[in-house]
Amino acid sequence: MSEAGRVPSPAAPLAEAAAAPEERKGKEPDREKLPPVVSAGAAAGATAGLDREAKGQISTFSSFISTGSQKKETTENRSSPTHLVFPNIKNVRDPPPVCLDVRQKQRISTDSLSSETKAPALPEPVLPVQPKTMKDFQEDMEKVKSSGDWKAIHDFYLKTFDSFPELNAAFKKDATASFNTIEDSGINAKFVNAVYDALLNTPQDIQKTNPQFNNTSTYVIYAHLLRQIATLVEADHHFLAHWFKKLSQKRFKQLVERLLQFISLRLFPAKPEEFPPITKCSWWIPSASKVLALLNTANNLVHPPLIPYTDFYNSTLDHIDLMEEYHTWQSFGNSHRFSFCQYPFVISIAAKKIIIQRDSEQQMISIARQSLVDKVSRRQRPDMNMLFLNMKVRRTHLVSDSLDELTRKRADLKKKLKVTFVGEAGLDMGGLTKEWFLLLIRQIFHPDYGMFTYHKDSQCHWFSSFKCDNYSEFRLVGILMGLAVYNSITLDIRFPPCCYKKLLSPPIVPSDQNIPVGICSVNIDDLCQIMPELAHGLSELLSYEGNVEEDFYSTFQVFQEEFGIIKSYNLKPGGDKIPVTNQNRKEYVQLYIDFLLNKSIYKQFSAFYYGFHSVCASNALMLLCPEEVEILVCGSPELDMHALQRSTQYDGYAKTDLTIRYFWEVVLGFPLDLQKKLLHFTTGSDRVPVGGMADLNFKISKNETSTNWLPVAHTCFNQLCLPPYKSKKDLKQKLIIGISNSEGFGLE
Repeated sequence: MSEAGRVPSPAAPLAEAAAAPEERKGKEPDREKLPPVVSAGAAAGATAGLDREAKGQISTFSSFISTGSQKKETTENRSSPTHLVFPNIKNVRDPPPVCLDVRQKQRISTDSLSSETKAPALPEPVLPVQPKTMKDFQEDMEKVKSSGDWKAIHDFYLKTFDSFPELNAAFKKDATASFNTIEDSGINAKFVNAVYDALLNTPQDIQKTNPQFNNTSTYVIYAHLLRQIATLVEADHHFLAHWFKKLSQKRFKQLVERLLQFISLRLFPAKPEEFPPITKCSWWIPSASKVLALLNTANNLVHPPLIPYTDFYNSTLDHIDLMEEYHTWQSFGNSHRFSFCQYPFVISIAAKKIIIQRDSEQQMISIARQSLVDKVSRRQRPDMNMLFLNMKVRRTHLVSDSLDELTRKRADLKKKLKVTFVGEAGLDMGGLTKEWFLLLIRQIFHPDYGMFTYHKDSQCHWFSSFKCDNYSEFRLVGILMGLAVYNSITLDIRFPPCCYKKLLSPPIVPSDQNIPVGICSVNIDDLCQIMPELAHGLSELLSYEGNVEEDFYSTFQVFQEEFGIIKSYNLKPGGDKIPVTNQNRKEYVQLYIDFLLNKSIYKQFSAFYYGFHSVCASNALMLLCPEEVEILVCGSPELDMHALQRSTQYDGYAKTDLTIRYFWEVVLGFPLDLQKKLLHFTTGSDRVPVGGMADLNFKISKNETSTNWLPVAHTCFNQLCLPPYKSKKDLKQKLIIGISNSEGFGLE
């Protein structure tokens, strides 16, 4: 490798090379004591080639903040061997490497000289003294308000940001100390924040010498800073992630928003002339994405997260060629070629739905084409029905007929679904399919059916732990969920978030059938989402200050009732003889939760898992987090009735008619629970599809009946039939009665 390929970061001062051996020896044990490095998930491999190069060339973050004596002097004149392909850009150049400090080159070139001709060793650098304390700085700011003289503040910024040693002297709690803990960065964060906030209110000449990276004119500098962070070694990324999580919510969100804006403006610049040619800066977006991955990891380390996962979405990506991104990712994985799919947390759920739908359509077309070819090769007459998954079921034997049909037509699951009810004339244009889903889900989840247990406290269903000889019906539920995603149907299912986490464990079905599926790490928060009372009791056990063994008199054994018989299960070998004590109660609680959410329902959930993945087997699932799978299956709980009003279609009414005006005045004035009841009454679910209210295709039709009648809904078509009520009071009264007492009326 050339000299230019072996350089340290410009942040690494020459003083590091001359550091005492004793100091290095003292640091190595600290590094060995580090906790395991937290992976950034799918993003970790996005710049794998860059990382491999960087680990031997870029100095660690400890040197970045350690004491030094030289300023950064870099030139960029070589190409990195790492090949990062920018989306939709052909023949781009590679990111320039960080080059050697000129003086460092001179030092290396003199290593071969004889001892007589060598210059004497450099003396230890003189450490700068802290220029101001936080109190001094705040006093100077107060003086500026009265005098208007910014010289002292200007001098402070010039001196502080002149070099890395000055930065360390100003902001490190101890400028000579090294760091070795994820809990404390060694930086006076309050002082840093005060200096940053003050800078925003300084004159423009001061701000220009200390760029905030909120202007495109400073993006070249910002890009190089991001690349320095992106190419740090993994252990330093570990430190950064844990330090980022200690930021305030406001500052954390500002960091994320600035990075997202940087990516958006590089993709679609308002003034392209403000940026270097794309062929010279194709590494900008990969570097920014890697830093975003660190922030996403930091966000996931905190419970609850600092910001919602949706705040990482970049809506600009909805306007690029997502399928090209997806195919690049499928072809090259997480190495060599950049794709936004390596960083799925920045892709919105709407964009992911498009990827999944198009991937599904391609699979549907491929399977249908193969069926057609097979027919022709056997000299059989092609039939259009062979292009669909045709379900023929009897209403009186809905579950058994559906199970039989899906079992027989397992090879057709990825074809477009069409449903026919035996003995009923009708062409399925989407309404019969939706009705089939609604009826089947309602029957399977009924308490009398015994497959699922409904928990009133959490208002969700969970898998029954009862043992049985055949778990095929759980597979049927999994297939139903998969078909719903595949055919863009929103289901009225109430599973806890833990269910979707298990459904993605792993996201791709393992080829070895002996590998467990649907097993994930669970904690007391997961249990609380299903059985809050039990979770509260276990929390009380963990915090109990008395003698647990004597007062609770429990062992590592649990009891469950199955068909009137109490059965016992050991949480660990010999658990019935191991008492729960103050010392082992954490282990007991964890084993208990794992038993309830994993082990006791393993056969039920594995059948459910295989059913879902038999339909949705796709790499696109790896792009989803559990919360997003739930939204795809059940829709979003966020209602926007104004958006519904804008997208509503009318049949027999005009939007200016008095009845329609009364209707929207009433609905927009409803509390949230009544708005949800209205949505459930008319669509069969109180949730919104991923595409928003517009995707509901909501229609209000005129019902030419007596105004004494209640409104009627056709849930299969998301249609509300409204009589022409003459008064707002009458409409409100009839509507509330209808939507509040719709259960059991049957489906229209």
